[in-house]
Amino acid sequence: MIFNSKQYDSSDHHLKFQYDKVVVGAQYSSTSSNTRSQTPNGVNYYSNLNQFTYRELKLATGHFAPECFLGEGGFGSVYKGWIGRNERISSRPRMGVPVAVKTLNKEGNQEHKEWLAEINHLGALQHPNLVRLVGYCIEDENRLLVYEFMPKGSLENHLFKRRSTPLTWAKRMKIMLGAAKGLAFLHEEAEKPIIYRDFKTSNILLDSDYNAKLSDFGLAKNGPMGDKTHVSAQVIGTQGYVDPEYVMTGHLSSKSDVYSFGVVLLEMLTGRKSIDRKRPENEQTLIEWVKPFLKKPGGRFCEVMDPRMQEQYSKRGAYKAMKIVAHCIYRDKKARPLMSEVVKELKTIIDYNNDIPSSPMPSPLLFKVLHDGASSSNSSRHVGGGSGANKCGPKIGSSSSASTPSTPARFKDSPLNFTPPLLSPNPPCGGNPLDVVCDASESYLNN
Repeated sequence: MIFNSKQYDSSDHHLKFQYDKVVVGAQYSSTSSNTRSQTPNGVNYYSNLNQFTYRELKLATGHFAPECFLGEGGFGSVYKGWIGRNERISSRPRMGVPVAVKTLNKEGNQEHKEWLAEINHLGALQHPNLVRLVGYCIEDENRLLVYEFMPKGSLENHLFKRRSTPLTWAKRMKIMLGAAKGLAFLHEEAEKPIIYRDFKTSNILLDSDYNAKLSDFGLAKNGPMGDKTHVSAQVIGTQGYVDPEYVMTGHLSSKSDVYSFGVVLLEMLTGRKSIDRKRPENEQTLIEWVKPFLKKPGGRFCEVMDPRMQEQYSKRGAYKAMKIVAHCIYRDKKARPLMSEVVKELKTIIDYNNDIPSSPMPSPLLFKVLHDGASSSNSSRHVGGGSGANKCGPKIGSSSSASTPSTPARFKDSPLNFTPPLLSPNPPCGGNPLDVVCDASESYLNN
C-alpha cells in the first residue's frame, strides 16, 4: 500500500491511497447525444462544454478575489464566479449566473490526470444528481474547471461544521436518496458502468433545495463489463470510507461504492465523522464505536442517533436506515445491495416522515451547546448523553419485510437473488441488525 503524503489533509485526518493510473481519453462514454472528439491535449470535446480562456475566468471571479474564495477542493482552490445567461463571460462583473471555478494546483502530473478524468467523465454524464460541468480552461500551465454553483455547499459542512444549523431528519433522508440515485445512475444506468471511488460527505454538494449532487470525479474508474465482477486497481480512497475488501484484494467494483455509501449514511444517522482523531481513542472510528451499542442484547439504536435532531425523526425510518447501513458495510461484497435497491428502500423511509414527532425543534443556542459537547474530546460515549435527547424508541428486534426489485442482467451476484440474513423476518443475533455485520467484518475493519 503506497501513501502519497501530498494528499494528506491534516484538517480532517484523511489519507488517500496513491494509485498508478487514471485512464483518460476516448475510453469514457457519453450517456447523452453530446458529440465528442479528442483534442491534442487529451481532453475529449463535448458539444455541451464551454472552453474558457484564463482571462475570462479571471474576470468572472474578480481576479480570484478573496471575497470570492469558497474553499479548498481536491484539486486546489475554488472560487465563486459569474457568467452570462449564454454561459459565456458576463459583460458586467458579478452579474449573471453564479458558477464555481476550481483551479488546479500546479504540483505534478498526477493532478493533471485527475483533472482530465474529471472532464472526460462529467463531460459525458448528465443526471440530476451529478454536478453539471459547465466548461474548462487549459491554457499554458493553467487548468481550471467551471461547475454549476451549489449554494448550500457540501454535506460535510452541514454535518460537521461548528455552529451549522442541524439538518432535519427529512432533509437527511432527502439528501441520501439523491446521492443514492447518483450512484445508481453511475453503476446501472450509464452506457458503461462507472465506479465513483471517492464517495464521502465532502463530495456531496447541495443546491438551494437540498438536492444532493455528486462532485469530484477525478478518481472515478470504468467498471467491469460483461461477466467480470471487478476491475483490478492499486488501492485509492479516503480513510474511513474505503471498502476494506478493496484495500485487502485490490478488487474494485460498484459494491466498493456501496460500502462507502453505508458509512456516509451512518454519519448521517449519528452526526459523527467516520474518523475523528479529536475524540477519545475508543471513539475515533465510527463503525468500531457503533458496534457495542448495536450488539448489546436488546440494544436500542436511538443511543447512537445524532442528539442534535432532538428525537425529531421517524423511529421506523431510523431503524430501517440502520438496516441499510448493515447491508452496505457487509464484509462479503456479494451480499451488499445494488444502489437501485438502496434507492427503493430509502423511498419507503421517506414515506415514514409523517411518523416524526410534532414537538418544535430546539433553539439554535441549544443546538450549539449539543454540538460543542458532542465534538469535545471529553464527550460521553453515549451520544444522547445528559441532554435528555434520544430517549429510546423501538428495540432493534422489530421485524420488517424487504422489497424485491428486479435485478439488472449484468448484476448476476445481486443479494436479492437470495434472502440476506439481515432482511429475514427473524434476524439472527438477537434481532440486532448490525450483529452479523460487525462479527463478519471485524477482521477487515481492524486492518
